[in-house]
Amino acid sequence: MRAEPVTIRTVAEQAGVSTTTASDAMRGSGRVSERTRTRVLEVAEALRYVPNGSAQHLRRASTGAIGLHLPAVLTRSNYYMSFVFGVVERAAADSYDVTLLTSGQPESRRTPRVDGLVLGDPLAGDPVVERLMAAGVPTVTCERFPGDARATGVVRSEHAAAVGELLDHLLASGAQRPALIVAGAESDWAGAVHQGFREWCLRHRVAPAVRTVPFDTPVDALHAAANDLLAAEPGIDALVCGPAGAAAALLPVLRDAGRTVGEDLLLASCVDGPSMHAADPPITAIDLRPRDAGAACAALLFDLLTGAAPDGTERMHPTELIVRASTGVPRTSGGRPSS
Repeated sequence: MRAEPVTIRTVAEQAGVSTTTASDAMRGSGRVSERTRTRVLEVAEALRYVPNGSAQHLRRASTGAIGLHLPAVLTRSNYYMSFVFGVVERAAADSYDVTLLTSGQPESRRTPRVDGLVLGDPLAGDPVVERLMAAGVPTVTCERFPGDARATGVVRSEHAAAVGELLDHLLASGAQRPALIVAGAESDWAGAVHQGFREWCLRHRVAPAVRTVPFDTPVDALHAAANDLLAAEPGIDALVCGPAGAAAALLPVLRDAGRTVGEDLLLASCVDGPSMHAADPPITAIDLRPRDAGAACAALLFDLLTGAAPDGTERMHPTELIVRASTGVPRTSGGRPSS
C-alpha cells in the first residue's frame, strides 16, 4: 500500500506530463492529445486516483469559492465577458463557485471569504486591487500587476512580440509609417503594447507616432485622438488601435478624412472581438483568446491551492494574429487569414 495519498501530481509524474496536462486530461479539457489523455487516464486508474471534485484536499481551502475581480472601466468589454466565462467554467469543473468583485466596493468592506483570487488585468493605483492582493489568500493575475505587490501566480502573454508580428505584417502589406493609439500605462498589457510598438519603430528607424487615451475613453475622445494623429502626421499609412473596440469605432472618422481602409490606410486592432470581424471591412486583430486565458488563470489558482504549482509560478498564454481585409488582401504570412 502507498504511504502517501495519490494526488494529481502523483498521476502526472507517473504519466510523464505536467500537472496541468494531467488535470486537463482528467477533465477532458485543454489542448491534450488523445494519446496523452489515454495514458493519463490509464495511470490514474492503475493508481486508483479519485479526483477531489469537492476540492476537499485543497491546502488553505475552506469556502468552496474563489473571487474574480475586473477593473470597473473594463467590464463593458467583450474580452472580459469571455474571460469571466473561462474562469467560471474552469471553477465549475472543480466544483467551485465564483464570487464577482468590483472596484466600486467601499473601502471598509471586508474581503469576501474565498479560497483564492483571480484578478483580470489589474490596474496600478486601484485601491481595491491593492487591498485584495494583501488579503492573505493565493492570488493569480492575468498579466503582471504594475504596482508594488506581487501575485502568487501570473498568466501572461508576450504582447510586445505580438505587436511586433502585427507591424511586420503591415510592413509586408506595404505600410511604411504606422501609428498607434494606446491606453495608458496603468496595465501591464497596455505598457507591453506601447513597448512593442516603440521597439519595432526603433528597429526600423521610424519615428513613433503615438496618442495615449484613457482605458474608459469616450468615443468622441477616441475620434479626437485619431483626427489629431492624421492632422499631425499626414504620411500615416497604417493605424494600430490598442483599446478594445477602438478600431471599429474609428471607421467613420477615417472615411470622413478621405482614407480608404485596406487600401491607402491599413487598420488593425490589438484586441480581437465581434466588432472586428463584423466591421466593413473586417479588421485584422490579435486574438488574445480571453476564454482560454480565464480558464488558465483558474487552473493555475487551483494548482497553487493544491500545491501542484509553487508560489511565484508564471505561465505563458498564447495569442494569435488574425489577418483580415483591413490590412489589404488577407494572406497567410504572419497569421492565418480570416473573413
